[in-house]
Amino acid sequence: MIKTQIQLPDELYRRVKAFAEQREWSLAETFRRAVEQMFERYPSTSQRPDAWKVPKIRPAGWKGLSASELHTIALDDIDQSRGETESIR
Repeated sequence: MIKTQIQLPDELYRRVKAFAEQREWSLAETFRRAVEQMFERYPSTSQRPDAWKVPKIRPAGWKGLSASELHTIALDDIDQSRGETESIR
């Protein structure tokens, strides 16, 4: 069994402590039961590791463009950034 620490807001701690005392359970038993109930209510939805596949790479960016096309794009970017600068002034 593993021992751990948790932090609770004061009000939640008081409510859990009172709940445990009413049932004559320890705090540890109360939390174990709560976690077990949570797992029953919310079963694992994770996929099997072998069900996931690496996505295919799509072509993107500047690869495959000619020098002329890259030059045109660079000039367009410069013009756009100048336009933004002009409108800020």
